[in-house]
Amino acid sequence: MDNGRLQNTDPSELQRLLRERTEDLQRLKAEYDNYRKRVRRDRMAVRQIAVANVLRILLPVLDAVDRTCAHEPMTPGLKDITDTLRTQLGSLGLEAFGQEGDPFDPARHEAVVHHVSPDTDRLICTEILRSGYRLGDQLLRPAHVEVTGPPPPASCLLTRHDEEPHDDAEQEDEKPTPPVLPVASMKRAPSSRRARPRPPI
Repeated sequence: MDNGRLQNTDPSELQRLLRERTEDLQRLKAEYDNYRKRVRRDRMAVRQIAVANVLRILLPVLDAVDRTCAHEPMTPGLKDITDTLRTQLGSLGLEAFGQEGDPFDPARHEAVVHHVSPDTDRLICTEILRSGYRLGDQLLRPAHVEVTGPPPPASCLLTRHDEEPHDDAEQEDEKPTPPVLPVASMKRAPSSRRARPRPPI
């Protein structure tokens, strides 16, 4: 190459060089596109983690607001605070779940009380004790619920005491008895010293 010009003017060689340079540019562009996608994905993951951490901290505040709304009269100020808080947290992606009548899902619900009803064939959430929350597909907190359903299988009711009864008398017999010393050995040995006579007064 002299002064920016190719010395070889063979058309086939020029086509080969053009093809190689084009492939290099395409490879470089693909690597740059992958880099931009990876950076964007990492930024979204960091943002998701940060938002999830903030929402977890604010969940007790939501619980306090729910308790207040359930036991206190709904004043205009309380309603404004509740609506604003839920709207702003909802804009971050926070979603509450847990409704009476929902099928029990151990991945989303935590059963606190189990009521037995022979008329049902599956576990149903009959009362929501504490709402659950999620951020997209990420579970932030399971819902605490009371469930009603059929009795558990008999195999689940077996305990260690039901499997094999224990005889306390046999266990006491198996315990090693401590050695008993002879009565003579328990008496105080006579002193080898003789009583000295008292000096006369």
